[in-house]
Amino acid sequence: MHSSHADAQRPRRADARDNRERVLRAARAEFAEQGPDASLNKIAQRAGVGPGTLYRHFPNLQALLVALIGDDVDALCAQGRDLLQSASPDEALRTWLHAVARHATAMRGLVATQMIAQPSQETGTALAGYHEAILTTGAMLLTRAQHEGNAPAELDIADLLKLANAIAWASEQSSADPRLLDRLLALIHTGPPYFPPA
Repeated sequence: MHSSHADAQRPRRADARDNRERVLRAARAEFAEQGPDASLNKIAQRAGVGPGTLYRHFPNLQALLVALIGDDVDALCAQGRDLLQSASPDEALRTWLHAVARHATAMRGLVATQMIAQPSQETGTALAGYHEAILTTGAMLLTRAQHEGNAPAELDIADLLKLANAIAWASEQSSADPRLLDRLLALIHTGPPYFPPA
C-alpha cells in the first residue's frame, strides 16, 4: 500500500516539475517580447497550462520573475566559476561582465521595473541572496585579474557591475541599434577598467 502511494506521488511530482519548467520557458519568451506588459494569463496560455497551475507555482508576477532571476544567477555564477580556470584572467573577467550585461537586457527592463516595486520579505530575501552570489562570483574573477592579470588594484567589483548594468540600460534605450551593446561592452576592453590611473 505504501509502495503504491509512493509510486502515485512520483508521477505527480514529475508533472509538477514539468509544468513549472514550461511556465518558466514561456515566461522568459513572453517577457523578452512584451517586457513590463507581459501578462500572467498570456504566459499560462503560452505554456499550455491553466491559470490555476501557474498561480500554484507563482502567485504573482514578482514571484515568477524572482524564479527566472534565480535560474539566471545560478547560470552566471556557474559560468564565473568555470572562467576561474581560464588561461587569461583579464579575458575571463571581461567575458563574465559581458554575460552579466546580456542578462540585464534579457527581459527588456522588466527586472528593473519589478525591483523598484516594494518586494515581499520572501522576495527581498531571495533577491539579496542573488545579489550577494553575483558579487561573490565577480569578486573572485576580479581578484584573480588583479593578482595575475592587468586589472588595477583599486577596482571594485560593485563598480564594475554598475558599469555593466549601465551599459545594458543604455543599449535598451536604442533598440534600433542591435550592435550597441557589444560596442559599449568593448569599451571595458580598451577603456575603464583598464585605463591606467591619471
